[in-house]
Amino acid sequence: MEETYKDRTSLVKGAKDIAKEVKRQAVKKVNKAVDKAQDGYTQRSYNRFQDEDDDDDYYVQGGNYGVEANDDEGSSEATEGHDEDDEIYEGEYQGIPNVGQGKDGMVALGQPMRDEYKDRHELETERKADEEELAQQYELIIQECGHGRFQWALFFVLGMALMADGIEVFVVGFVLPSAETDMCIPNSGSGWLGDIVYLGMMVGAFFWGGLADKVGRRQSLLICMSVNGFFAFLSSFVQGYGFFLFCRLFSGFGIGGAVPTVFSYFSEVLAREKRGEHLSWLCMFWMIGGIYASAMAWAIIPHYGWSFSMGSAYQFHSWRVFVIVCALPCVSSVVALTFMPESPRFLLEVGKHDEAWMILKQIHDTNMRARGQPEKVFTVNRIKTPKQIDELIEIESDTGTWYRRCFVRIRTELYGIWLTFMRCFNYPVKDNTIKLTAVWFTLSFGYYGLSVWFPDVIKHLQSDEYASRVKHFRNEEVSHFVFNFTLENQIHRNGEYINDRFIMMKFKSVTFEDSLFKNCVFEDITSLNTYFRNCTFVNTTFYNTDLEQYKFVDSELINCTFFHIRTGCQISFDDDYSAYWIYFVNFLGTLAVLPGNIVSALLMDRIGRLTMLGGSMVLSGISCFFLWFGTSESMMIGMLCLYNGLTISAWNSLDVITVELYPTDRRATGFGFLNALCKAAAVLGNLIFGSLVGITKAIPILLASTVLVCGGLVGLRLPDTRTQVLM
Repeated sequence: MEETYKDRTSLVKGAKDIAKEVKRQAVKKVNKAVDKAQDGYTQRSYNRFQDEDDDDDYYVQGGNYGVEANDDEGSSEATEGHDEDDEIYEGEYQGIPNVGQGKDGMVALGQPMRDEYKDRHELETERKADEEELAQQYELIIQECGHGRFQWALFFVLGMALMADGIEVFVVGFVLPSAETDMCIPNSGSGWLGDIVYLGMMVGAFFWGGLADKVGRRQSLLICMSVNGFFAFLSSFVQGYGFFLFCRLFSGFGIGGAVPTVFSYFSEVLAREKRGEHLSWLCMFWMIGGIYASAMAWAIIPHYGWSFSMGSAYQFHSWRVFVIVCALPCVSSVVALTFMPESPRFLLEVGKHDEAWMILKQIHDTNMRARGQPEKVFTVNRIKTPKQIDELIEIESDTGTWYRRCFVRIRTELYGIWLTFMRCFNYPVKDNTIKLTAVWFTLSFGYYGLSVWFPDVIKHLQSDEYASRVKHFRNEEVSHFVFNFTLENQIHRNGEYINDRFIMMKFKSVTFEDSLFKNCVFEDITSLNTYFRNCTFVNTTFYNTDLEQYKFVDSELINCTFFHIRTGCQISFDDDYSAYWIYFVNFLGTLAVLPGNIVSALLMDRIGRLTMLGGSMVLSGISCFFLWFGTSESMMIGMLCLYNGLTISAWNSLDVITVELYPTDRRATGFGFLNALCKAAAVLGNLIFGSLVGITKAIPILLASTVLVCGGLVGLRLPDTRTQVLM
């Protein structure tokens, strides 16, 4: 009896197992049938709107996304959270399992293989096919959404971010002389400010570009612009040069992500026939940033009277006001970005179909309302999303400390960015990456090498002219005389000054050599580039002057007294024509870019990106070569304006080509890498050109001309992307 009971129990248990297996197979078949029906519907819808010419007939008329989504959810959620054991009835025959599914680990004959049984190569092949289908479908969707109010609103918001990048580049050259003088930086430490900012922009471009492909364009741009704005404001208040460098480093790190993210973001909401033109118009904001920086520097920095002090430790000069004003476009872009949506193309790439659909509908409805057609319905029902491939990443357990979890998260994100970057050197984009690297490097080396350090060229020419007008005085004897006027650009040798009074006067570029001062009084003196070399002072009083010890070179002071000596470096732009002149020259050079911007925007889609890129670089190289023959300041400035006007067309076309040659999953990463290379080339160009500017102008100009022509020839070998959809 007991054995009979055991046999019956075993039989019931076996029946339950068989029933479970049959139930599992039935559910799988139902799900596969539903998925197959959905794929068929999607394909029919896609073929329909692809064959139709009228925009209104692209998709199933009267289609409603919400209805379709609910139907799909109903079919796919029929077994979600289902407990199979609850449906097994004892004593009821459940059938036998499929002969092709004898074990859980085996796939039924005639059934498609599940993703977990496919290798990575097969999954990537399927994803690539999905991306190609999405590229064609997305282009048609953007065409149906139209070009209107939404794109123009995003145009101005992203333009403010691009404007902040242009400002950051020019701020370096304008603030450099004033900041280093204000903080008493010797010549050995000068130039670090420009290099440190470009270093931050180089690292930031690579990091934020890679992050934009991981977390999204909008979120990455918000964070990087916030970092730039915060440290830019902070740098205007710090006093120490080291802390100031630290703030400008992170300010550059933040703004480095603006260019790759902005162009990737904007290109993904533009139709093919609009992309080249409107990306070129967007480039104009970089020029506007340069004009803004030049105008603000011209209006603010020379006004030394705008400064104030809090004791002797805290000095707030006019150049710090200029830094604050230059941070305003960055802050404005951060505020405006909070009201803009994420790129729908990025959301589709990462499998967020519903969010992307809602944003595309928002774009469509916004543009239709602006056109006076609010009744026009967004007819898209389903959008193809690429197959998502899970990355196997080792993560610490939740029991770890918070800083270990943060470290692992940061390490994971950086590793993901690095993997995405390495994919830029995989087929089929490897050759394009190599060619783009050569073009970006040569164009950046030639442009920044001549433009960023051009204020030093003007200053060098002016200093030579200034030195040629110096006045020499020898063996003069002056006694019982009151000096109460400005002495400028003079050299006094072997003079004797007995019982003289120097009161409320300025010494500007004055040198006294081998001279005697006896029973003299220096009161309320301001000096700039003034030194006493090998001089003797006897019974002399110094009251409220800035004549510190370092200005007395190899001099002897006998029975002299000092009262209320002003310490620190003194900045004075009173009657300083050179300061105004440098800002005005940069203003003209930036304004000269305007015609090139207009021409490139109008002709980008007509003559093609490659023709504009190669032709512009070759012509820029030729115009750069003629700078060698400049014999005056006016001629050099005129050639510089011509050079900038020709070069901007190359920059615009290169930005458009770079965006169009990379697929969506690595577009910002590839752009960020090339922009980082651009900053590295700029630093190299500054170092080489800056070291030669006071020696010879032939080598740097010939070097820039050569690299620009070579880069233009390489650019002509790139594929033409004018007729391609955004991959």
